[in-house]
Amino acid sequence: MSVMVKESPIDEKQMIAEAEKALSDISRIRDGVGKVIFGQESVIERTLVAILAGGHALLVGVPGLAKTKLVETLGVVLGLDARRIQFTPDLMPSDILGSEVMEQDDIGKRSFRFIRGPIFAQLLMADEINRASPRTQSALLQSMQEYHVTIAGARHDLPAPFHVLATQNPLEQEGTYPLPEAQLDRFLMQVDILYPEIEAERRILLETTGVDEAKPENVLDPARLRDIQTLIRRMPVPESVVEAILKLVRSARPGQGDAETDKNIAWGPGPRASQALTLCARARALYDGRLAPSVDDVRALAEPVLQHRMALTFAARAEGMSVRDVVAKLTKGL
Repeated sequence: MSVMVKESPIDEKQMIAEAEKALSDISRIRDGVGKVIFGQESVIERTLVAILAGGHALLVGVPGLAKTKLVETLGVVLGLDARRIQFTPDLMPSDILGSEVMEQDDIGKRSFRFIRGPIFAQLLMADEINRASPRTQSALLQSMQEYHVTIAGARHDLPAPFHVLATQNPLEQEGTYPLPEAQLDRFLMQVDILYPEIEAERRILLETTGVDEAKPENVLDPARLRDIQTLIRRMPVPESVVEAILKLVRSARPGQGDAETDKNIAWGPGPRASQALTLCARARALYDGRLAPSVDDVRALAEPVLQHRMALTFAARAEGMSVRDVVAKLTKGL
């Protein structure tokens, strides 16, 4: 039996009104992105769900699949201060966070002044994030989790909202540094970007190789985005969805009594995965025009939320299995 926490009548009416307004805004966002990014509906949905849920996303795909274009478009459409960092092996933490410089005033007094780096943005694109050294990658950890950075013992808050959309090439691994598990866990979702369907690619050919090319237009502002993010956190979650999330995440951990999981999974997702599934299920429900998430939302989001939070055993890899295969089997049990 499904049990849902009910709002008071006044709160329920108010929430419905706020949700209807949010649905209108989300529809305009989808239209705005769709004018520039052709096809890739699933990628657009998952990336927007991650942002609406208030989190970060890792975009994985080969070059030329509009990863950079998508992030640039989202920055314009959502009205966010967007900046891009091209990660390279020689990139230093100070290139991201900023640094202190010594200045001297008119009377000869010297003092340090902090010059902010590109991380002080509302939408940060970390392009080819796995090309930077672990030392530089770690510069993002505190900001992604705590939304501030510490330089020379002083705390510097980041703008709100703050989102990191990182890109990664899954094929070219020479000269790269795989992201540590702690940093992968900070990404709400891993969004895999595949090749477009033939009709979408035909439209790309026709509309992006002429004189006039579609440009994104702003439809939202940061304050309104934060209001929608707050609304999503207020959305009720049915008990059946909570149980489905707990069952799925716990079944993906070895040592829980499932012989197949013990055989195939070396280590599984932690509680942060459950939190991510709950937030993303709420955001996906609102994205689809619903006021409460369902178990179908959990099934749809299982792969992007869990796949970067799990690792296969050597035996499973030797048999040619992938994390997606394991997640698909676990999802069938919901």
